[in-house]
Amino acid sequence: MTTLNDIHVLVVDDNKQMRFLVRCLLRAGGISKVTEAATGGEAFEVMGDRPVDLIIVDWKMAPVDGLAFTRMVRRNHDSPNPYVPILMLTAHTEASRVAAARDAGVSGFVRKPISAQLLFERISTVLTDTRMFVSTTGFFGPDRRFGQDPHYAGPLRRESDKREGSGDDAFDVDDLRWSA
Repeated sequence: MTTLNDIHVLVVDDNKQMRFLVRCLLRAGGISKVTEAATGGEAFEVMGDRPVDLIIVDWKMAPVDGLAFTRMVRRNHDSPNPYVPILMLTAHTEASRVAAARDAGVSGFVRKPISAQLLFERISTVLTDTRMFVSTTGFFGPDRRFGQDPHYAGPLRRESDKREGSGDDAFDVDDLRWSA
């Protein structure tokens, strides 16, 4: 059984004080293996040197911002671990930015000002996330859907969904359109 003390977290932020704050929160919560990186390039090198179980990355960085770094981790052919959970840390939480981060392949979002409770809730969520990864020409990352919307009545487009006209009378129990 893995404990928080066993996981290795990489904190990527160009602000030294924010890296220090996140590291202190992580250590106070029982995570002792914390590595810091000031740039996306430096973080990519750290990932190549040793396994990382979770990345916490700031959105606003230079020269590579958090979105570009996330895309680099998810899509580069030489990425050490494209499946690593990534939490985006930012004060910019407008819906369009959350969607952009999701579309880049982040696993979760943490807003600033940061609280220990919110940080550890998000860490718990991404470390226990069972969503499959999706790979298309424009996206690689965790399935953006966290579950089925019980009110969804549109087409089912997943490979695992029953194909129309297949002659199979079976239905997927996850297809909530059949629920009473």
